[in-house]
Amino acid sequence: MKLPKALFWVTFFSIAMGYLESSVVVYLRAILYPHGFEFPLATMNEQLAITEIFREAATIIMLLGIGIIAGRNSSERFAWFIYSFAVWDIFYYVFLKLLLNWPESFMTWDILFLIPTNWVGPVISPIIVSISMIVFALFILKANQKHSKVRISIFEWTLLIIGSLVLIVAFTWDYSNYMLQFYSITEIWSIPKEKLYELSTRYIPVKFNWYLFWVGEGIICYGIFRFWKRN
Repeated sequence: MKLPKALFWVTFFSIAMGYLESSVVVYLRAILYPHGFEFPLATMNEQLAITEIFREAATIIMLLGIGIIAGRNSSERFAWFIYSFAVWDIFYYVFLKLLLNWPESFMTWDILFLIPTNWVGPVISPIIVSISMIVFALFILKANQKHSKVRISIFEWTLLIIGSLVLIVAFTWDYSNYMLQFYSITEIWSIPKEKLYELSTRYIPVKFNWYLFWVGEGIICYGIFRFWKRN
């Protein structure tokens, strides 16, 4: 499939997934937050919580699947995966705004991910990451149009992985600091899950670690720049 056609269909698929994801959130908020979403989180029964975690895992598998189907080689598969992930994430917020008039602003706090722990941050933060993912994906796809074998170098992978790990720390920083007020790192692994869940339902975000976020994003962007320059 030629690039313009593949780009159209993967984009179309990702936008549709964004709507599907936002519609699930509409249902969840109607059940758990009838007066509007806000922190602390509403209590969710164990079955619903487990279902939500596996739903997130299923979403990643679906996005991986579209990358594997659309890509002709490993670099293209990776590019389509991060492209579809980014488009899905952006349009998830677009549809939430259209359906619920939420978020109120780009600085509104949101739960971003639940695996392996709570990721939180202002809405603008995952959108920034998604934009950089789209740019990188397009660089890879364009390079594959010119060369038969396009690869991401070990140094570039190192930058991307380190930057991603720093971003994960930034997204989990505030929640982790909250939990560490009650238990040490070693104690957290041994306390009953019911106690952990009870604490999580009392969590209210305080401060996003923008310093770590921009460090991680900067490292990733440098890795993207190195790839673009080399190709």
